[in-house]
Amino acid sequence: MAFSRVLSAAIWGLHVKKIHVETDISNGLPLFQMVGYLSSEVREASERVRTAIRNSGIQMPPRRIVVNLAPAVLRKQGTWFDLAIALSLLEGMELFPKGKLEGILVVGELGLDGGVRKVAGILPIVLYAKEQGFHTCMLPRDNASEGRLAEGIRILGVGSLREAVAYLRGNLEGFKEKAEEKRTEEKKIEKETNQFINDFREVQGQEIVKRAVEVSVAGGHNLLLLGPPGSGKSMIAARIPTILPELTREEQIEITKIYSVLGKLNTEHPLLEARPFRSVHHTVTKTTLAGGGRIPAPGEISLAHKGVLFLDEMAEFQKAVLEVLRQPMEEKEIEIQRVQASCVFPADFMLVGAMNPCPCGNYPDEETCVCTPHQIRTYLGKISQPMLDRMDVCIETPKLSYEVLRRKEEGESSRMIRERVQRTRDIQKERYREKEFLVNARLKPKDLEEFCHLGPVEEEVMKQAFKKLDLTARTYHKILKVARTIADMDESEKISAVHLKEAIGYRMLDKRYWK
Repeated sequence: MAFSRVLSAAIWGLHVKKIHVETDISNGLPLFQMVGYLSSEVREASERVRTAIRNSGIQMPPRRIVVNLAPAVLRKQGTWFDLAIALSLLEGMELFPKGKLEGILVVGELGLDGGVRKVAGILPIVLYAKEQGFHTCMLPRDNASEGRLAEGIRILGVGSLREAVAYLRGNLEGFKEKAEEKRTEEKKIEKETNQFINDFREVQGQEIVKRAVEVSVAGGHNLLLLGPPGSGKSMIAARIPTILPELTREEQIEITKIYSVLGKLNTEHPLLEARPFRSVHHTVTKTTLAGGGRIPAPGEISLAHKGVLFLDEMAEFQKAVLEVLRQPMEEKEIEIQRVQASCVFPADFMLVGAMNPCPCGNYPDEETCVCTPHQIRTYLGKISQPMLDRMDVCIETPKLSYEVLRRKEEGESSRMIRERVQRTRDIQKERYREKEFLVNARLKPKDLEEFCHLGPVEEEVMKQAFKKLDLTARTYHKILKVARTIADMDESEKISAVHLKEAIGYRMLDKRYWK
């Protein structure tokens, strides 16, 4: 009986901390004590581990056993450490040769029957293990597919404590590494088909709105849709995912890490290959939206990273909740402060909001609107001017006529729009290849003179709009960025007056309703 150490890991936000699981077995009164600043679920691991070992056919010695999870200054939370604790104990009991766990990071929860259960946060843990020079990660079998997303490190999936011990004793039968299965052509076809279940061809009319949506997606701009009930705001927003450009492999891994920490991945197909579209209900709290908790976890704005955050009935959200979005919309990340440390979560999302112009939804139609001027002002006032300034494109969705609804011809398909969006994104990617961003919406004020230069005619157009519409500095910058995107859609290096006027047109709505 002796001292042993096994390496495991803990998640803090999206960051991984190395945990040393140390076990000392010595003579004395029978005792199983765990120390190291532990939460209740980690303390309960002592009972899970002892029972799992017994039900695996191994007799625990009547000795004094002390398990320490270091560093002691970091609070341990979760069930990641069960398997590491058990193997550290069994190594101290000399049930397998000492040193067999060298270079192996161990993560997993134990059931009372000795089974190893899946845990959240595997992908960031495996990526961290690879960076730290580990050659193998021993994980729950149900997490093995997720772990294999990190290439260049061996993944050992175990279904029970017996299997883990058998491997460490040299019994390699059943532990041949499985190469990740390649997708068949049939699966590719299925993916392409399912990708366009919702299609823009189903949207009747609203050509100006669809143009505004395409501009917004092409440049990564925030979008506000305002109109009466039934005018197609939610329907159009639900089809935005069908025209979003493809993710790169790096972006897929980046998004998958966030969902991994929250345990939201599919066991068989863990890699997220499509951009996220998060539709949030207006009863959402600030913590749910921004993230938080005692040990901070990502919120909805981080789950929408590299994708779309959709706020339907935007004016029904609490004003304080909407104001939480202002800082992440500008900085594309959010910092959660806690006593022990702070966590920074990514929040590079495109915000899409949809709302009615008044409580009844019929303003400014005086014949059908039953709201008082005070009710209308109060309703629209829930969207503050600073929040409006952060919406790059504001467009009205008018009520559709009977004739438009009865048209037989279909509109332009999502596939066709997406091809144009991808072409525009490629232009931006090439232009900003030496920058930290890839889309026009991320342009900094210092970059505008270089990439959004205006000629004399365009300067005069912008000057008149600035004075007439009483624009703020932020709104002025937004117009230039949107104009840059419109010019890119026309494959024009120069921003012309036509591009600028269209961009200015997308700022007329807030001046009409929020006077």
